[in-house]
Amino acid sequence: MWLRRAFFHWLIPAAFLLPIWLLIGWIVFQGGAGAFLWVLFIAAPSVFFGQLVLTLLVRARPTVRAGRAVSWWDLAGFATWHALTIAVGFFGPWFPLLLLGAIVVALVMFWSSLRQLWSEARSGTGRIVLRYSETEPLFADGDGVRAQRESRNRGGDTIVLSEMSRTDEGRLPH
Repeated sequence: MWLRRAFFHWLIPAAFLLPIWLLIGWIVFQGGAGAFLWVLFIAAPSVFFGQLVLTLLVRARPTVRAGRAVSWWDLAGFATWHALTIAVGFFGPWFPLLLLGAIVVALVMFWSSLRQLWSEARSGTGRIVLRYSETEPLFADGDGVRAQRESRNRGGDTIVLSEMSRTDEGRLPH
């Protein structure tokens, strides 16, 4: 779990550090004038915006927000993509193959993130459903939601939920 949480916190800094690494790699490993234009105008912005889009897709999922940890699929995909992006920054003889691999993995990550977000949205994983013993959910789909709530609360108990947060999560207590 600690590794998945570490990747959760790494996603936003990666959007800034990976493009900077491509520029530093060009300087250190003498990528050439053509490579400089490629890094400056294509690679760095693509990695920056791609990482931000993927980060937003991953963090939009309720399970990721609740657990503050990415899924194992996200971990594998981001680790592979980041390793390939770092390897591209060395501008070695395997440059074209590594670049192609990084592009393919980024596209796979995009579709994987969309698929996971869609499956969580369809299954209602992030929705809070309150149940009282064997009755139907308090928040139901369709018409008559308000009538169901009012009829249940007329003769029944009142349930009050409050969110408690720990100070070690970086939030202030209420």
